[in-house]
Amino acid sequence: MPATITLEEAQARLSELIGKLTSAKEIVITQNRKPVAKLIGEYPHVREARVPGNCKGMITLASEDEEHLKDFEEYHARNSRSLGIM
Repeated sequence: MPATITLEEAQARLSELIGKLTSAKEIVITQNRKPVAKLIGEYPHVREARVPGNCKGMITLASEDEEHLKDFEEYHARNSRSLGIM
């Protein structure tokens, strides 16, 4: 059963209550003996370990030839010179 606290007490001790909340712990806030809100400790975010190659196959290239890049040779040459890249 979750802990219960009045709204007035919660307002006065909010920082302390939040500091003491642990994951999945609940504190019910009441006003005139009726529940009006609930503080719930956040579950820790568990992140799966990164694995090299786990996105393999997610990208499909429409063309694997160099033919489509010929249209950009002039653009690349012009911009490479202006940036000092050769």
